Amino acid sequence: MPPLAIITGILLGSCAAIGGGLLIVLFLFYLLADEYPRLAAEYGSLVRSTGIFLSMTVICAVSFVGLIRRRAWRWFAQAAMWAGVASTVFHYMPSD
Repeated sequence: MPPLAIITGILLGSCAAIGGGLLIVLFLFYLLADEYPRLAAEYGSLVRSTGIFLSMTVICAVSFVGLIRRRAWRWFAQAAMWAGVASTVFHYMPSD
């Protein structure tokens, strides 16, 4: 397996784990929203973060499949993946 595929697989697993964890937290917020109204203030950012990491999971998965199967479009998928990583870092970077 090429080294770039290993890095892509690590990113895929990390994004899937974070996205899955956020999805579970989102479900728990949904269940507890009636008892704890303070959770409503966090709901928007939680949905946004869940969407970011689930979409990164899809992008990384497509890129991983392209690399493993040596498809012609694998470099476009890699570019999209790295652009997604950069966008995610930029989104969560503190703005001082």
